Amino acid sequence: MQSQNKSFTKGLQVLKEVMGTNKPITANILCQKLGIDKSTMSRLVTTLMSEDFIEYKDNTKEIVLSDIVRKIVNKDDRDKIIEKTSALLDEVFYLTNECAYIGILDNSSTLYLNQIDKSKRVLKTRNSIGLHSPLHSSGFGKVLIAFSNEIDIDNLELTKFTSNTITSVGKLQKEIDLIKERGYAIGSEEHEFGLKSVAVPYFNKKNQFVGTVGISGLSVRLEDEVLHKYGQEIFKLVNSHN
Repeated sequence: MQSQNKSFTKGLQVLKEVMGTNKPITANILCQKLGIDKSTMSRLVTTLMSEDFIEYKDNTKEIVLSDIVRKIVNKDDRDKIIEKTSALLDEVFYLTNECAYIGILDNSSTLYLNQIDKSKRVLKTRNSIGLHSPLHSSGFGKVLIAFSNEIDIDNLELTKFTSNTITSVGKLQKEIDLIKERGYAIGSEEHEFGLKSVAVPYFNKKNQFVGTVGISGLSVRLEDEVLHKYGQEIFKLVNSHN
């Protein structure tokens, strides 16, 4: 019984380590981190795979969470982000009177988790909750590139959507450097004519980058001077919540 408990504990340690890393991990690295010998690790990995907790990525020996576990973990994490940022989005909306969003990085694109628009306008920004958008063509996506440290812009597909879309890696890199310096990003009709956005990074209480908070609205209301003003104000507001 004691031997079974030890094995169970080690299996949970392996699963916890795989869940805690943002990148695929090998059995050898798990051995080094957890101080478990290779033969024991092999048995633990085989058991966890047979129970559909983990799997090998593609045709490699790199270990990742199984699709089932990943969906459960992602849903739980995303629900927590929505809950913790709802009041903040309210404040962003009342500050700007524009639709406020929280977005996260998902499969090299922006995933919009939540949006709040309490305006009485007849024409409102469409519902984007659960939708994905390219990283390079909005303020939200550019913040994710700048602060996530997970995106190699050389590997991004810089699709042209409008005449304002950034399609040059060099130009995008300059934009990212500027965003890091001033703390906010602007999207100026780069994905769709008539729409502009401004977004800032959102960090949790542990100073870990979570995603991006900002607004999107019609370009006739959001001139460049207004966008820069809102960028600075939203940055201060978001940081006051950390």
